[in-house]
Amino acid sequence: MSKLHNASLQFKISSIYIFTNLLVVMVNIILIIGINSMSNRLEMVYQGNRHLNDFSDAVNALQDDMTSYLNVKTSDSLEDYYRSEALCRDMAADLNEEVTGSSFDRMERNIRHMTERYLEEVAQTIEAKRGRNVEKYRLHYENATRMYDYIGTYISNLNMEQFRSNSERYSELQQRFRLFEVVSVIAIVLVMCSNVCIIISFVGAVIRPMKKLAGQADEVAKGNFDIALLPVESQDEVGVVTGAFNSMVVSIGRYIERIRESMEAERALKERELLMEGHLKDARLKYLQAQINPHFLFNTLNAGAQLSMMEGADRTYEYIQKVAQFYRYNMKKSEETVTVAEEIEMADSYIYILNVRFAGDIHYEKHIEESLLQMEMPGMILQPIVENCVNHGIREMGDRGAIQLSLYEKEGMVCISVRDNGVGMSEETIEKVLNGTYREADMASGGNGVGMDNVISRMRLFTGNDHVMTIESEGEGKGTEVCLYLSKAAKEKKAEGMMEHEPL
Repeated sequence: MSKLHNASLQFKISSIYIFTNLLVVMVNIILIIGINSMSNRLEMVYQGNRHLNDFSDAVNALQDDMTSYLNVKTSDSLEDYYRSEALCRDMAADLNEEVTGSSFDRMERNIRHMTERYLEEVAQTIEAKRGRNVEKYRLHYENATRMYDYIGTYISNLNMEQFRSNSERYSELQQRFRLFEVVSVIAIVLVMCSNVCIIISFVGAVIRPMKKLAGQADEVAKGNFDIALLPVESQDEVGVVTGAFNSMVVSIGRYIERIRESMEAERALKERELLMEGHLKDARLKYLQAQINPHFLFNTLNAGAQLSMMEGADRTYEYIQKVAQFYRYNMKKSEETVTVAEEIEMADSYIYILNVRFAGDIHYEKHIEESLLQMEMPGMILQPIVENCVNHGIREMGDRGAIQLSLYEKEGMVCISVRDNGVGMSEETIEKVLNGTYREADMASGGNGVGMDNVISRMRLFTGNDHVMTIESEGEGKGTEVCLYLSKAAKEKKAEGMMEHEPL
């Protein structure tokens, strides 16, 4: 007994746990064996119905994926179709193929043959759709749909017949299972009652020293440090904790002193944090001052424009005004939604500025359908395209360079075309630009840093469509045409008045 008294707390608790649960384990083993046996028998009852339901889901998924591909014809829908077709074919291969006297086997064999024919019709439908043979894929689609309906009817009938047969077996097994449940509950209740009595008697002896320790700890928590030290009655974990508690009470004064030192250190840390907050406020002030600089530039240009007008320098006034408008639009509109009219006006201003710089070398003309000017589009889209035409197309052509901007409606889409007569582009370069893999920096050629990949990404995000831009060139030296596409059904921006656009 003394050996058990000096044993570790873990050993005592483990002994109680093992002893009280041996009966539970033995009873549970018997119950588990019985439950597994009956569960397996119940599991087998409706296995055929589950298999038919899974197969029906696979056929439905294949029909949906085929219809989805016929409607949208995308690579994702085609990939979904191939996955569904493979799953359906594998599940069909598991159906019965043997000729027997069972009506269930005959119906299952018929379903398998119809499924094989259905898979052939679906495959021919997809192939005809990919080949754009409308009449052929419609014929195969109708045949596949008809076979799909037959298969669904056969599966439903077979599922119902199997369900009726399985329900009778299930009722019999369920009665046995309920009787087994009653016996199990009685056995578990008896074992648990025995365990409760054993645990109460053993736990009382184990936790009595812990109650004494808890009482002394409560006194310390109330601030009473003048307490008698507890005697160490055993060598288990409770005895170790009791000795540690005694040591804690003795050294509590030392801990209080350390806490005071920590508070001093924390106060110094807070002072440093306040100092850092002051530096942060200074940085924010400098950031706000930096934001004032672009506005200062705009105001300076406007002041220069007013001065030129007062002195009668009309061309200088117009040039400075265009430059101010260009930078203001560049800073404010890159993340906003604007009208096509605003974008075209900015392209006009950009070409005007270049013509002033290069003595009118760029020939510029527009063909605009006025009814389309109020369509919405992302800001800062046309200017990077025009800039690429100038920098990469007609820069070296002198006064022979020309740019044509067109706005028209085509097949329910609003098209914005920017054409130049410059050096043209190779097919490889066009492919890289459209894929976003062309990495020549805009800034290297004096650009504003807005690349074609940025233009394409923002157009796709705005329209929700991948087909937003085409680039056509008959080859190097034969010019390039960039076309943007907006949906005709897009919401038109309600602006006050119509903005007038005149060719330069």
